[in-house]
Amino acid sequence: MAHSHEHHHHHSSGSNLKLAFFMNLAFTILEIFGGIWINSVAILSDAIHDLGDSVSLGIAWYLDKKSKKSANHQFSFGYTRFSLLGALINAVILITGSFFVISEAIKRLINPEVSDAKGMILFALIGVAVNGYAAWKVSSGTTQNEKVVSWHLLEDVLGWVAVLIAGIILYFKNIPWIDPVLSLAISMFILWNVFRNLKDTIYIFLQAVPAELSLEEIKKKICEIPQVESIHHTHLWSLEGAHHVFTTHVKIKKVEQLEEVIAAKNAIKEVLKSYPFSHYTVEVELQEENCELTEPHQH
Repeated sequence: MAHSHEHHHHHSSGSNLKLAFFMNLAFTILEIFGGIWINSVAILSDAIHDLGDSVSLGIAWYLDKKSKKSANHQFSFGYTRFSLLGALINAVILITGSFFVISEAIKRLINPEVSDAKGMILFALIGVAVNGYAAWKVSSGTTQNEKVVSWHLLEDVLGWVAVLIAGIILYFKNIPWIDPVLSLAISMFILWNVFRNLKDTIYIFLQAVPAELSLEEIKKKICEIPQVESIHHTHLWSLEGAHHVFTTHVKIKKVEQLEEVIAAKNAIKEVLKSYPFSHYTVEVELQEENCELTEPHQH
């Protein structure tokens, strides 16, 4: 049952990302021309943001396809981790784009220019519709990749709502600084989220214990099994935020029969089955064995 669910999820993540990519790319091109034509730096700032999103969606979609490939002699865990790379590349693009837009907006604040309010309103309405639909399609995803992407799309929707409000204000009142101020606000919001996501991505890259799991709790549960004397070399990390890996060495108390060892192993596996591990390895050591790798400080 678990397998079929996995398969279905994978298929949908790829098609969602593909759809979001093409919608975004077409819209970005339209937006760059529109921003220049309407003379709105807020729309241009969103265009840069959308360009980043398009690249990120393209990478996410490509890597999503790639990550379905099964493990091989080169990548023994498969391609799942490639999606993290996508999140990282995208963060770099968005940070670069945002700084470019911020400098443009500051120039506009110093020398205000008039923007076409009707054009802004029209673009904002299309923007809310396109990005809203794409965000809704991707929001059901569970991978770090899809989470990052759906965040971007949600930001886009919020950005466009802001552009819409600014356009309406400009339509009734000529306040030229509204456009660059809005642009700065959008850019700051993008940067804040990028850095937050970047932190999570780097955390997973550095093989940290997934935030939602407690290594201490798992160790404690294993040590409570009657046949277990102690455990060492216990490691827990995540491939890309959704698939976790666990390994440990377990020292078994004095045993008379092989059945006792099997019982201990089964009990350990029962504990591990209640966690979202896509892979776990348990090394069982008997009383007489000396672990070559023992770390004295770890229990």
